[in-house]
Amino acid sequence: MIDHRTARNMARVFAAACGALGAAGLVASMIAVDRRIPVLLAAMTPTLLVIALGGAVVAAVAREWAVQAACLTVCAVGAAVLAPLYIPGASGIDPADATGPTVRLMQANIKVGQADPVNLVETVRDREVDILTVQEITDESAEALRAAGLGELLPHQFVVSDSPDGLGGAIYSRFPLSNTRHLAGYLSANLTADVDVGLEEPLALVAVHPAPAFLFPAKMWAEELRGVRDEMAANTLRDNVVVSGDFNASYPQRQYRDLLANGYADAADQVGAGLVPTMPANRWFPAVTGIDRIITKGAVATSLDRIEIVGSDHHGLVADIRLRGPGDPTAVAPPGDRAAAQPNRPEM
Repeated sequence: MIDHRTARNMARVFAAACGALGAAGLVASMIAVDRRIPVLLAAMTPTLLVIALGGAVVAAVAREWAVQAACLTVCAVGAAVLAPLYIPGASGIDPADATGPTVRLMQANIKVGQADPVNLVETVRDREVDILTVQEITDESAEALRAAGLGELLPHQFVVSDSPDGLGGAIYSRFPLSNTRHLAGYLSANLTADVDVGLEEPLALVAVHPAPAFLFPAKMWAEELRGVRDEMAANTLRDNVVVSGDFNASYPQRQYRDLLANGYADAADQVGAGLVPTMPANRWFPAVTGIDRIITKGAVATSLDRIEIVGSDHHGLVADIRLRGPGDPTAVAPPGDRAAAQPNRPEM
């Protein structure tokens, strides 16, 4: 039998360890060090904060008030940082700044072509999707999507699928595409295209898929994210820009938040949808990290839904995006750089 004193000591150590994990996640989320452990800790910050809350409960049961206070302090800091993500408008983006047409965009990682093509096409049809960005497409899955009727719904296509290892990517659109480019310097296909949505200037679309830090060196992951940031910066003067894809990075990671500058804002943040975890999907446990993201500049996200991609290890996203039209005010950055402190949100 474990005596009361030993049990209390064990509870104190356990609770302190839980609080330390939460604190480690918060610290890792504040820095941009290109090392795998802090990168992965930052990605796990929301889960680690839940663990810290569990430590506070254990400390309370053991009457270890100092440890409980430490755990609750970690949770309070985390809540202060993350709670505004669930408040529409806290991003500083004003939906009234865009009065142009609305397009519906869907994002889908199809797990090396293993997603059910018929179900995917049905989702595109049922949700009346205008633009679809796809990662991990293969020649076989591209043909399966064609056979399932995707081309009838979204006839304009830019597909790079000549890799059996799921390194391909694709853009499907109801609107004509031009100036399509396969960006150099990435492991997987990262694509750009101009989408003629009927405005004087086309919508600039970037479909991204940087290498994952949990499979490849963190320096490679960070370098590819910087490449995405450079491509976004090259489009800063465009009226409407949408960046959609599997970023292999989530909001708690500083390297992802560094993308949210110069007028770019996360769609989930804009509508108050929160972290929107998208991976892993189709497991017995819920998704824990939100690496499938949509970012806009000029254009404003007015809704965002997480959807099932049958056969994939990712959930998909469907967003309504209202474009900035003629006469709308010039898009400007929300208050402060997202990589620095903002007046309406503590920085992680």
